[in-house]
Amino acid sequence: MEKDTNFSEWYNDIVEKAGLSDKRYPIKGMNVWTPYGWKIMRITDAFIRNELDATGHDEVCFPLLIPETEFKKEKEHIKGFDSEVYWVTHAGLNELDVRLVVRPTSETAMYPMFSLWVRSHTDLPLKIYQIVNTFRYETKQTRPFIRVREIHFFESHTCHATEDEAQRQVDEDIVILKKIMEMLCIPYTLLVRTEWDKFPGAYYTVGIDTAMPNGRMLQIGSIHHYRTNFSVPYEITYEDADGAHKNVHQTTYGMSERLVGAMIGVHGDDKGLILPPPVAPFQAVIIPIPAKGNASVVAAAAEKIKDALEKAGIRVKLDDRDERPGSKFFDWEIKGVPLRLELGMRDIDNNVVTFVRRDNGEKGTVSLDDLAPGVTIILESIRKSMYEKAWAKQKECAVNIDSLDNVPERTLRFGWCGSEECGHKFEDENDLKLLGVPYIPEEFSGKCIICGKPAKAAYASRSI
Repeated sequence: MEKDTNFSEWYNDIVEKAGLSDKRYPIKGMNVWTPYGWKIMRITDAFIRNELDATGHDEVCFPLLIPETEFKKEKEHIKGFDSEVYWVTHAGLNELDVRLVVRPTSETAMYPMFSLWVRSHTDLPLKIYQIVNTFRYETKQTRPFIRVREIHFFESHTCHATEDEAQRQVDEDIVILKKIMEMLCIPYTLLVRTEWDKFPGAYYTVGIDTAMPNGRMLQIGSIHHYRTNFSVPYEITYEDADGAHKNVHQTTYGMSERLVGAMIGVHGDDKGLILPPPVAPFQAVIIPIPAKGNASVVAAAAEKIKDALEKAGIRVKLDDRDERPGSKFFDWEIKGVPLRLELGMRDIDNNVVTFVRRDNGEKGTVSLDDLAPGVTIILESIRKSMYEKAWAKQKECAVNIDSLDNVPERTLRFGWCGSEECGHKFEDENDLKLLGVPYIPEEFSGKCIICGKPAKAAYASRSI
């Protein structure tokens, strides 16, 4: 299956062949994380945890179920999620007095507790996060990691004394995002969502979008500034230094398992996955290539290489299966292992191991005397190269248009005056989603593509 010819079929084929997920569970859109895919997700979670812990966030774990009474306190929020939530109506044979929502996101679960935790200005800022599963009734065609009904999800929630302090938290979230994406080698565009597409209850939403090979944008996360839109209905207040009671200003930041889907789409090729070294379950795979009469010598040398790399903190796999080397090459290319290390008698005699990079096919040798440092340097070179290549593609993803004639199947950049009337007309007449305007303003000289009035740059794409 060719990636550039039919991305959708290629994607599903690679997910299955690489053993990332099993969609045969008897609830559509609730897939089983198989071992290899789950390792990628767990390593990704670890990067998120490290960055959140380093910036003063504390990890929590809230219950899965939310009482309907709490869920309905913020009107825009309930309106935005009402059609997507799962309801628990019975406990055994007994009908519940108050229905329970299966968590679609956690604002309405957390904020009644925040009203108990926050009392004084000395309790602020409150910065917490959790990595949990959320549930939304996805009605479109499901696809592993990209469009599912049970979602592996990271979400941070913060409370601040002022709107400016909350804005500084948004700025910090963007710095955190950059560090995580450098490890995952995922490029992104920050777009302020339209009023009708922002998170229900938010003051504004910043979408985090990455370009897929089919020319469409995939939203991999979002950052929200709430002002006091949630703290008023949930009565989250603090007493300031002068004794006055004020509502806190809040933010949230969330990303999901779409990060795995993005890595597949951004980096993979017709041979399979290409995983960034920081998140690969195995950063290197050792393939012994014995000849007649020297199998034990090659096997012993391969074990030494494995031990040396493990001691250096490199995740390594020794593939000593009774298979031909070519078959092993094929298997590990599908799984996207960043570096293949081939070891035969000629290598041993020359005191080297042969390496092959998965990202670009480059082949060379590393001295066994400097094995761990040499492999570490190659892995970092792979990461940098993948990140730079992905960013180059991201920057080329958008096509500038000044009319709606013969609109290409790509992400579009155009002028929009900012009015809802023009925005809705653009979406309705062209089967496109208006993603919003750049969070970091871009230079633009042009007019609104609908009404011709002065405009700012805006982006649109068809759904992935």
